[in-house]
Formats: sequence, structure tokens, C-alpha cells
Amino acid sequence: MEVGVYTLQQAMAKSEELGLDLVEISPKADPPVCKIIDYKKFLYEQKKRDKAMKAKASKVVVKEIRFGPNTDDHDYEFKKKHAEKFLKDGAKLKAYVFFKGRSIVYKDQGEILLLRLASELEELGKVEQMPRLEGKRMTMFIAPKTKK
Repeated sequence: MEVGVYTLQQAMAKSEELGLDLVEISPKADPPVCKIIDYKKFLYEQKKRDKAMKAKASKVVVKEIRFGPNTDDHDYEFKKKHAEKFLKDGAKLKAYVFFKGRSIVYKDQGEILLLRLASELEELGKVEQMPRLEGKRMTMFIAPKTKK
């Protein structure tokens, strides 16, 4: 098939002569770009490309770790090991301190706990969002560092 510049009527006549469809590939171009192809085959190829792109896209997994404002050292270490495992596996980490009832008066202790976790996980992950109080929870996000 020869490549060239045709008027709309010429392109329509050529596509009917070949028994194929005239498909607009790039409507925003000046002049618009069209191809004479089998439209069903074009749609099939496009779906195949989209599916391949979707398969290559990485899905972001977010794992959560919950602390209390007065979390004990042993419990903290236990949860920190889980956080290390999550970051090594490539998942984002959402660490939060949940304040029950009147424990909201220990906001500073919760923030210290989250900052301590961030500093101890510094070589594995980067803090995406510093500790922020939202209602009864203080939340912090840590993203895994990419390996180069």
C-alpha cells in the first residue's frame, strides 16, 4: 500500500476499494492522520497493548502498623521488625498512633514514637508524610527506598 497525502474523498474511495476501514489515528494533528486498516483488528491490537501496559504497572501495597501512645519497648521492637519486613518487600508503610479516650493528652509521646520509628527505619525507607494528627490518630507514611 502506498503512503501519501490524500483528500478525504480519495482516502474513502481507496478504503472502499480495498474493503478496509478508514481509521483516524491522530485527530489533533494538522492535517488529521488516518490509516486504512481493518478496524476490528485495530481494536484488538489496542486492547492487547493496554493489557500489556496494565500488567507492567506496579501496584502499590500499603501495610499498616498501629501503636498506642504508651507502647512498651518490647512491643515497639516487635512491630518495628514487621515494618522492616514490609519495607524490604517493597510495600509502603502507614504507621499510626491511636489515642483512646483521654490518652489524647499524650500527643507528644505519640509523635516521639513515630519519629523514633522513622529515624530507625531511615536506611530502608523515606518518610513521605511526617506525623500528622487527624482526629484520634496520628499518622505517618514511609515509602521504601528504591534499589539502584
